[in-house]
Amino acid sequence: MRTKLLTTISLVLAILFGHAQEDVIYQKPSAPILSLADYEPAPSISMDTKKNYMLLLYRNAYKTLEDLSQNEMRLAGLRINPVTNISTTTSYFNNIKLRKIKDVKLEPVQVSGLPADVRITNISWSPDDTKIAFTHTTTKGVELWVIDVATASASKITDTFLNANLGTPFVWLRDNKSLLVQQLVSNRPALIDSKNDLPIGPVVSIAEGKVSQNRTYQDLLKNKADEHNFETLVTSEIYKTDINGNKTLFKTANMYADLSLSPDGHYVMITTLQKPFSYIVPLSRFATKSVVYAMDGKEIKTVYQKPLTEVMAKGFSAVAPGKRSMNWRTDKPASLYFIEALDGGDPAKPVDHRDQLFIWEAPFDHAPIPILKTINRASRVIWGNEV
Repeated sequence: MRTKLLTTISLVLAILFGHAQEDVIYQKPSAPILSLADYEPAPSISMDTKKNYMLLLYRNAYKTLEDLSQNEMRLAGLRINPVTNISTTTSYFNNIKLRKIKDVKLEPVQVSGLPADVRITNISWSPDDTKIAFTHTTTKGVELWVIDVATASASKITDTFLNANLGTPFVWLRDNKSLLVQQLVSNRPALIDSKNDLPIGPVVSIAEGKVSQNRTYQDLLKNKADEHNFETLVTSEIYKTDINGNKTLFKTANMYADLSLSPDGHYVMITTLQKPFSYIVPLSRFATKSVVYAMDGKEIKTVYQKPLTEVMAKGFSAVAPGKRSMNWRTDKPASLYFIEALDGGDPAKPVDHRDQLFIWEAPFDHAPIPILKTINRASRVIWGNEV
């Protein structure tokens, strides 16, 4: 009797153990259910300025498991893949087609030459609409590709990887054959793994006695290791690169946050992040410096220096004092515009006018010219339309 009982218990344990070790993989639902969830969304559309061609951009309905499980570092409000050097929140297109807008009866033309399993983002037409630049993210980094619109063919133009951690890493030049491209630095320092590496310094906080109510932000810098990793990840070099892949160094390594070309193509405004960093506000409130350069790299003028903004007035319409929203006028060859708060950025302060709009003509050897004042806060300005 005892032998039979032990045998029965052994069989039960064997069955339970066998089920516990069974390998289970993700399963797909039946075809009718799958068809409801796994579908091809309608393509996004981008047209050239002359409205001759339409670019059709196709994407998956959902992110892949590979996208959702990629490496991620959360620094200063950014979420970065340190291997590919692009935001982990990026959504990609997986195919491109072209069609002439007026030929409504013709089917779209498939763009040839695209890499397998292409992951497309940062799409930009050349000034004359004959080419389209885009980035393709591989498992190792971000590549720059160009489409010839006439032949609907794509080709890779960079062998080195781009730094897309702060957004679009290139801008077209007015010759329609060259771009300014932000590339990873050749002697990039190693990242610090906080799980394995010892701290490189103490965490120091300075209280200056100023009262400020800040929102609660995610993914802020927390220590010196975060500062090191952030600076490493956002630092790049700028190269002037033609569509054949030939390149020359335009600007040495720095924390480049934005490149903006004047409408006439004679100037480029380059914005860089400045130290010190902050542990209580994200990247958008870090100090920056904007400098206008000639296309030979000669410095023309420092047009904007924004300090670190940790203390700000209360209210949804509160802004930092000083210049903001600086950009090029689209109706002038080389003229900047910007806004400046007349109330010091404090919406609670009683004033007749909140903001003033200025214009500033190149080569910026005269003072900016005020052209109008606003009663309400201008959240942003698109030239010709105040919002």
